[in-house]
Amino acid sequence: MGIATLVSAVIGCPVELPRGLVERYPELAAARWRRGGLPVRVGGWCLGQRSAAAITLWDTVWLAPGVTLSDELLLHELRHVHQFQASAAFPAWYLWETVRRGYSRNRFEVDARAYAARRLGQSVASTLNG
Repeated sequence: MGIATLVSAVIGCPVELPRGLVERYPELAAARWRRGGLPVRVGGWCLGQRSAAAITLWDTVWLAPGVTLSDELLLHELRHVHQFQASAAFPAWYLWETVRRGYSRNRFEVDARAYAARRLGQSVASTLNG
């Protein structure tokens, strides 16, 4: 295994979002996007899955290999970028919320789903079940 392959396995590969998507949602350009890497694996393991669809750490979003670049997913993860930017304590608060309320009811996950729904023009109620 070469060093480039090893690095890619750990930190993934940079992803350029489709131009049309960034034209519809210019705020997506504020984040760094990567595909693959250890973060999506660790996130998945924490959820009892092989991989998470995506995970955000500070201003970088890691997307699982093969996951569809849907508007909803990307906007949801962008909201997590905003949450990281809002407070240095965000990672600790996120973990506490997950332990206390569970992943789906974590207030930061609820907020990210609502943000994506607002940007997509959906009703917030329809996203609370997902």
